Amino acid sequence: MNKEQAIELLKMHAFLHEDLEQDKVKQGFLGMLRPYQNVLDESNFHELMEILNILSDEFEQEKLDRTILSCFWSICQYARAWAVEPNGMLRSNELIEDENLQQMADWVDMLSYAITTLLEGGGQEEAFWTYNEYVNEQERIRKNTRS
Repeated sequence: MNKEQAIELLKMHAFLHEDLEQDKVKQGFLGMLRPYQNVLDESNFHELMEILNILSDEFEQEKLDRTILSCFWSICQYARAWAVEPNGMLRSNELIEDENLQQMADWVDMLSYAITTLLEGGGQEEAFWTYNEYVNEQERIRKNTRS
């Protein structure tokens, strides 16, 4: 995936794409929350982290691309507001189970940590450290489940 493709996909996940009828927009990171079907698609989270990795050099620029920053900000803000916060639409209407609530909170924390670290000039290794640990832990769990 190149930079232009990453930005296009990021817009879809942020529900900021010009074609809101595309399946990826409807089922992307924010799209999967509206309407919420009691399922969180983990591949959306991994795709966002891949996008962030591809665009990480953009965060080192003196002038940041507002579209990129707006998309990531929207994803973190709305995911928290809709799914994690007690007065958010999913929790206040008792639509999200505790396990999915915790999963979404963890994903948003990892994503926002990586973004903040990149913005502060902390580098990719530090920015993606928590995410890489998460991926390694998920792999250990899968291996133990298969055994």
